[in-house]
Amino acid sequence: MSLVKITVIIPTYNEIENIDSMLRAVRSAVPDAELLVVDDNSPDGTGQQAEKTAKEIGHVRVLHRPGKEGLGTAYRDAFKLVLDGDTDVIITMDADFSHDPQTIPLFLRAINNGAEIVVGSRYIKDGMSVNWPLHRLLLSKWGNRYTAFMLKIKVRDCTTGFRGYTARSMRKIEILKTISQGYAFASETLFRASMRGEKQIVEVPIIFHDRKYGKSKMNS
Repeated sequence: MSLVKITVIIPTYNEIENIDSMLRAVRSAVPDAELLVVDDNSPDGTGQQAEKTAKEIGHVRVLHRPGKEGLGTAYRDAFKLVLDGDTDVIITMDADFSHDPQTIPLFLRAINNGAEIVVGSRYIKDGMSVNWPLHRLLLSKWGNRYTAFMLKIKVRDCTTGFRGYTARSMRKIEILKTISQGYAFASETLFRASMRGEKQIVEVPIIFHDRKYGKSKMNS
């Protein structure tokens, strides 16, 4: 994978307590990757902190958006920027340490072995969500099964945002034509891949942790 250009996309909103350590952790996990922070004008100064860290560790870009416009639009803006360049592999992940940067090399290995899309899955063997109450776990698991059934997607974890993509697969499915504004972007991406005949979709087990610092953005 040393000859492959990798970009890690990290959307942020009010992640001042996490962003510096997250960028450094990702840099440690994939030293040659470019990091792209997409910040929605966080009132707590996340974007400014990302710029500061970028100067210290290098190969970090910060895309400053005017306001909070939804996760789906953040990813579309990021993909447009990345796909206009020469990136080969794209990783997407959260900024709050719910996604472990040390798992990224497993995604890259799967892509190196032929996968076009790698889904970090909580619901296959060795995957899990840590410290979730039973009702939350069941709601998430059955929600994912329902989504997979309705969209005819052969994936156990349709809603996770921790993924790896080849740039060619994102061009093939025309990722910039997605319409989801929020978290449904993750499911829509898999649906488009399925509809366009992308068969090289692989799930890799992940251990999902609740955020390290700050408050969840799920309801904001």
